[in-house]
Amino acid sequence: MKADLLKSELGIETVQDMISIFPFRHVDKTTFIDIKDIGEEGQQVLLKVNLYSLVEVKGVKQRRLKGIAKDATGYIELVWFKGVSYVAKSLEVGKDYVVYGRVSKYKGKVTLAHPEMDLSDPDKAGRKVVLDPVYSSTEILNNRGIDTKVRRKIIKHIFSELPAHEITESFPQYLIEKLELIDKASALKWIHIPTSVEEANQAVKRLKFEEVFYLQMAILYSKKRRQVKIKGLIFSEIGKYFTSFYDNNLGFELTNAQKKVVREIRADLGKGIQMNRMLQGDVGSGKTIVALLSMLIALDNGFQACMMAPTEILAQQHYQSLQESLQGTGVQIGFLSGSVKGKARKTLLKYLKDGDLHILVGTHAVLEDPVEFKHLGLAVIDEQHRFGVAQRSRLWNKNEEEPPHILVMTATPIPRTLAMTVYGDLDISVIDELPPGRKEIKTVHRRESQRFKVIEFIRKEIQKGRQIYIVFPLIEESETLDLENLQEGFERLRDIFPPPEFQISVVHGRMKPVEKDLEMQRFVEQKTQIMVATTVIEVGVNVPNASVMIIENTERFGLSQLHQLRGRVGRGAEQSYCILMSGNKLTHEAKERIHTMVSTNDGFKIAEVDLRLRGPGELMGTKQSGVLSFQLASLIEDQAIVKAARAIALRILDHDEDLRNEINIPIRNHLKEYFAKHKDWGRIS
Repeated sequence: MKADLLKSELGIETVQDMISIFPFRHVDKTTFIDIKDIGEEGQQVLLKVNLYSLVEVKGVKQRRLKGIAKDATGYIELVWFKGVSYVAKSLEVGKDYVVYGRVSKYKGKVTLAHPEMDLSDPDKAGRKVVLDPVYSSTEILNNRGIDTKVRRKIIKHIFSELPAHEITESFPQYLIEKLELIDKASALKWIHIPTSVEEANQAVKRLKFEEVFYLQMAILYSKKRRQVKIKGLIFSEIGKYFTSFYDNNLGFELTNAQKKVVREIRADLGKGIQMNRMLQGDVGSGKTIVALLSMLIALDNGFQACMMAPTEILAQQHYQSLQESLQGTGVQIGFLSGSVKGKARKTLLKYLKDGDLHILVGTHAVLEDPVEFKHLGLAVIDEQHRFGVAQRSRLWNKNEEEPPHILVMTATPIPRTLAMTVYGDLDISVIDELPPGRKEIKTVHRRESQRFKVIEFIRKEIQKGRQIYIVFPLIEESETLDLENLQEGFERLRDIFPPPEFQISVVHGRMKPVEKDLEMQRFVEQKTQIMVATTVIEVGVNVPNASVMIIENTERFGLSQLHQLRGRVGRGAEQSYCILMSGNKLTHEAKERIHTMVSTNDGFKIAEVDLRLRGPGELMGTKQSGVLSFQLASLIEDQAIVKAARAIALRILDHDEDLRNEINIPIRNHLKEYFAKHKDWGRIS
């Protein structure tokens, strides 16, 4: 029965499974206190008491078990609401117990709810175990009596019967010695049954490193396999398209960061290995021009290029921007989305297949089967996290000989340790400086009491000929309420800024794409001065004339979202502003988010704070995938371990890429098991 429950609730089928689920903390059970010294609510206490009474109490909705325990200094109430029958049978009035629990106070009375109870056995007084492990559990297991205490007993029994040599070592001896780690058998025993704090620490150090190392090894090993297996197109020429554009059309000096990234991409394209590179850079850092230069290298080598964006309006914007940049170069560029139909679509697809079209810009429509290139050499994907892995992989089939090179771009800064874990199989380039002359966006925090001043500020900016974004939150659980807020906000603004003198656009997620694009277009063409929107504009249009971003209910946005929204302004030469509106009551976390936004425009600093506040799973949208579900390691607290594990994995693979060297056989064997266990780890990139 226990075995069935452990299997259904925790996936535990074998002894190995049982000892591979680690405790999430240890409880020090060496320091006892007297009942009279119990202090604050929430305090965890260890008591030596006599169980004075035990009685079952029938309540209106449920029964409970109530006990009174005493020591020489006083009495304390113990209470159980779950597993009442089981607990009642396991306890005996008049016996001495060691009690461990968290203090709660109800109507001035001190109680311990669901405390752990162990018979106080004089023979155990000198026991060696000083830290008791605490395991994550489920309600069903606890209700059926399979709590932390029972799991401890099972695990102690396993280690009393299991010889150390039956636990397979997953690291070669040279790595254990070099990193001063304990062996696997000791690590597993000490994480579950430590006899000292030092033992517990040594076990955690070893097992943390192993968790991180094998994720990095899996990512890097797969990347090396892909590079060997999948040959890349060789772009050896820098010819007329690139040089003509660079000399005649560029019109400004690239930043040092842009030049560095172009060199990295050029090197990739000449290696004969398929490029899989991520280009990170804040909004306005000049990623698009780097992508264009990369596409021109493809053209110089007789290949076509394509650029994909997640929305029609963003794709349209890229298309117009590239068209303007490429005037007079002879480069033929086309646009494809779901709205391009009939004869226009047919003609476009023919030109593309014949090779008369050099660059195709579009939405998901580019991935459809009828879209055929003559020679696709490079695919650029903007805001790549908005495309699924399966969608991106369809690009590989767009070139019959060898897959095209892939350049993915994101304006969402990703902390380095997170990037090397989540996107570890991609090479990463970073544009970490803004073009010269770009003015920093001034960010301020304003409360409801200051709204009148904000309205006056908007009026002055509109009088200068500027445009304003006003963004309302949109959180799925309260979508109806949010739309009401947006509608209310729109009506209030229309009263303050009445037509025909003022025109206001409205954009939200419930609108049809055609309606949304129409409203966006009115704003782009300066037919409206104010854009009232939900976060659908987070990744979107480039309106250089928009100089003010007002974010309502700022406390309801995440940091990276706030940073993305702020990046919608500051595109032109004029000073831009971001105004964070909030109520008067703010949580500690909301205050920290707002303070971060006001104090820095650096996307990477903001991403680091966001990582600390929200955790990696939330930040990257990988919470449900299991990708980042380490048992012990933390990408926030263990950045040094992540960097060291990756560096060591790289060094090993550089010297022994197949892991066939005899000293690396333990790594090879464990990696096979790892791949079998983590079948979905590849979803991360």
